[in-house]
Amino acid sequence: MKIKWLAAVAIVTLSTSIVHAQEKPPIKIAVVNDQTGVYMETGGPGSGAAARLAVEDFGGEVLGRKIEVMVLDHQNKADIAASLTRKLIDIDKVDLIADGASSAAGLAMNEVARAAKKIFVVSGPAATNFTGIACAPTTFQFTYDTYALANGTAKALVKQGGDSWFFLTADYAFGHNIQRDVTRFVEEAGGKVLGSVKHPINSSDFSSYLLQAQASKAKVIGLANAGTDTINSLKQGAEFGIVQGGQTFAGLLVFISDVHALGLQVAQGLVLTTSFYWDLNDETRKFSQRFASQMGGRVPTMVNMGVHSGVNHFLKAVKETGTTDSEVVAKKMRELRVNDVYNKDVEIRPDGRVLHDMYLVKVKSPAASKKPYDYYDILAKIPGKDAFRSLSESECPLVKKN
Repeated sequence: MKIKWLAAVAIVTLSTSIVHAQEKPPIKIAVVNDQTGVYMETGGPGSGAAARLAVEDFGGEVLGRKIEVMVLDHQNKADIAASLTRKLIDIDKVDLIADGASSAAGLAMNEVARAAKKIFVVSGPAATNFTGIACAPTTFQFTYDTYALANGTAKALVKQGGDSWFFLTADYAFGHNIQRDVTRFVEEAGGKVLGSVKHPINSSDFSSYLLQAQASKAKVIGLANAGTDTINSLKQGAEFGIVQGGQTFAGLLVFISDVHALGLQVAQGLVLTTSFYWDLNDETRKFSQRFASQMGGRVPTMVNMGVHSGVNHFLKAVKETGTTDSEVVAKKMRELRVNDVYNKDVEIRPDGRVLHDMYLVKVKSPAASKKPYDYYDILAKIPGKDAFRSLSESECPLVKKN
């Protein structure tokens, strides 16, 4: 009897050991961005929802491992962004980091991720440095950058007669970069820049800056800012009667969430460049309904879609390679064409740039809008190869090696 009891204990112990041996650690994805501040509506919680929808499309697991999504707030502070990224890599052992929000915070995250050879899907930050001097084999820029945004909007407005510009510029990396890029395209098209004024990020009072822009007599006032800074610039500009006075606002980084916050009465006629519009086709509409069901009726921004696409592409590469080793997966991500609701058969270049299409759009009037979030008329589709800077202009060391 004692022998049978010992045998039974041995079997239970062995079975328990086998179960534990078969348990695999989860694949961890971290969305790190601005959850409460100036970029909350453009990325924020929506990027977490977009990541979870990508995981849902894989049934919640890959390679027999559950997939976990965590969302963290770096408050748009580069030091906090860097320390969070370090903790995620060293302690939490995450497999992928996504979004980034502002360029300053994103570049700080990139430095940590690059040193650790960890995959970073950049979506919110717009600086071209991510595919330039700060490029890395494990960094991918999935959404816009300042070059593509400037290329689309500046060329179109100069062509329409907006040949003199004045900038309201957010005083950090993104604002400086986009003013530089727009200036280039304006001057190449035969226009000129009459001046600019810098403002702190998350400003509430734009009156002095708008008065300088108004006094410049520039035909176009370029908003080299984003998020609530853009919203406040346009709202206060309407109070000053700037558009009625004959000047045009150029939104250099405007999201559908910004247009929604402004309302069509204020935003109508604004020309901007975007990489995604929810109402493009049946597939984008279907996905946007799924997203809206999790986000209180809101449609996704292009930042949210960049996160979704990046997470989706990462998981495909994990499945293809049979591993989560960052260097192996990153190599496979570059080899695979990107295919999802946001990208169709899109190349990833050696510098990490995802060459998706961009769209030049114009905001509808209230009378022309027939349903919720029916905000844009598409003026032109700009192929990725034409929208983004060429590899010959790249400062990326990976390109120079090739």
